Amino acid sequence: MFKEDFPILNERKIAYLDSGATTQKPIQVINAIDEFYKKNNANPHRGAYSLSIEATEAYESSRGKIAKFINAESPEQIIFSKNATESLNLLAYSYGMENLKKDDEIVISIMEHHSNLVPWQKVAKVTGDNLKYMYINDEFELSDEEIESKITDKTKIVGIAHVSNVLGTVNNVKKIIDYAHKKGAIVIVDASQSIPHMRIDVQDLNCDFLVFSGHKMLAPLGIGVLYGKKNLLNNMTPFIMGGDMIEYVYEQDTTFAPLPNKFEAGTQNVEGVVGLAAAIDYIENIGYDKIQEIEKEVVGYARDELSKLEFLDLYLTPNKENHSSVISFNIKGVHPHDVASILDTNGVCVRSGNHCAQPLMRFLNIDSTCRASFYLYNTKEDVDRLVDGLKKAYNMFKKYI
Repeated sequence: MFKEDFPILNERKIAYLDSGATTQKPIQVINAIDEFYKKNNANPHRGAYSLSIEATEAYESSRGKIAKFINAESPEQIIFSKNATESLNLLAYSYGMENLKKDDEIVISIMEHHSNLVPWQKVAKVTGDNLKYMYINDEFELSDEEIESKITDKTKIVGIAHVSNVLGTVNNVKKIIDYAHKKGAIVIVDASQSIPHMRIDVQDLNCDFLVFSGHKMLAPLGIGVLYGKKNLLNNMTPFIMGGDMIEYVYEQDTTFAPLPNKFEAGTQNVEGVVGLAAAIDYIENIGYDKIQEIEKEVVGYARDELSKLEFLDLYLTPNKENHSSVISFNIKGVHPHDVASILDTNGVCVRSGNHCAQPLMRFLNIDSTCRASFYLYNTKEDVDRLVDGLKKAYNMFKKYI
């Protein structure tokens, strides 16, 4: 229905099923970036001339739009970064290193992307605290018992993916947040795989921090967001230091600018911010209800059709209401890279590998998977092409399996 808005999907007749890695960009976002460079390009916050003032307005008005989009209390709570990875590293260094001590506990799920796992390993080694994991059950979900047994009075930080980038499982982050707060812990939500598909209200969730990458929600590459509660952000030290994040610099000492500037050193990715604002406009114009209607039909069809292929192993929860837009699978006995290469000959784009989730793969006793991830521009015809490609791959390998 919306494919006509995406130039690359009109130019290349492909079934693009890798939106979990990055979404394609609608012409509205491309035009917004083009317009910025043609009419408003200057360094924001640095010039008293009109062009710089216009660039500043484009940058800061976009911040306000993003704050409203996730229902933050104020734009100052929106910190721009390169991506969710940088946002999570900022939290690990500026909050984790400063606030954890020996024998405190960090709790994350086994489903976490490396970006919400490796930084906490570093923090644990430096501070001497303990890194604990919540493990999934046979339905690829976190049980209440697992959550409550792992989050204890010693827990100081909980990091949780709203949606697994491998399994598509939608975690009950609100329940996790409520329970963690009762134990005195703060909660960091990785919304990278959820915010393209569902409305996020940070005040309703009551999360302490939330991160996401723009490129997974129709925006350009290289722009990310960190939301934080103001009292926590105010008490954190900057992660990167340099221009535009200072108040006064003396020869031996420096004071830092107020939020959000103290976390945005150097010239920022202004065109990325403008593109993210345009992506939000695009999503809002369609509406999450419509996006979910499209995805429910297409992903439901994919689940049904793929489940008919007896040569496939599927890694997804049987609970359709607790599953988002990601489906991981393997052809029994065939390496995922080979499957993905054969699918490519059918014009089907899927990801193959460990999806930056090696601990999860080991927990599942596999090395890697193929992953099809869907978005609003996908159709049942894309699913049919995927199924046809999988049958082709199986027929090529079945005599060797």
